[in-house]
Amino acid sequence: MTEKQYGKLVKEMSPKSPIARDCLNAFLVGGLICVLGQVCGTCYGAWGLDKEAAGTATSMTLVALSALLTGLSLYDNIAKFAGAGTLVPITGFANAVAAPAVEFKTEGFILGVGAKLFVIAGPVIVYGLAASSVYGLILFLWQTFVK
Repeated sequence: MTEKQYGKLVKEMSPKSPIARDCLNAFLVGGLICVLGQVCGTCYGAWGLDKEAAGTATSMTLVALSALLTGLSLYDNIAKFAGAGTLVPITGFANAVAAPAVEFKTEGFILGVGAKLFVIAGPVIVYGLAASSVYGLILFLWQTFVK
C-alpha cells in the first residue's frame, strides 16, 4: 500500500467531524463559563468588594469550581460536549492542574496527588516567572534609557 492509498483509506474511514455543531457547543459552553464569571464578579461587588477584590474572588471561585468538577469526573464530560469551549483560560488551566492529581490518587497523597499536581502547573509557573522577569527587565531598561 502506498502512502497516497493509505491517506485515502484513512480519509474514508475517519468519521466526519460536525464542525458547525462543535463550534456552537464550544461557543455556548465557553460563553456560559464567562457568564458565570461575570455573575460571580457582580455578586462579589454587590457584597461590598471593590473591583479588584471581586475579580480575585471570581478567579478563585472559577478555579475552585473547575477543580471540584475535575475531581468529581464531571469536567471531562463537559469537555467532551463543549470541546474547546472548556479551555476558557482559568478553568482550563485549573482542570489541567487537577486532572493529573486525580488520575494518580491511587498512588497516595504524597507520591500520587502531591507529585502529579505540579506536572502541568510547574512548567507554566517556571516559564511564566521567566517571561515576567524578562518583560520586567525590558520595561526597566526602556524606562531608564529611552526617556
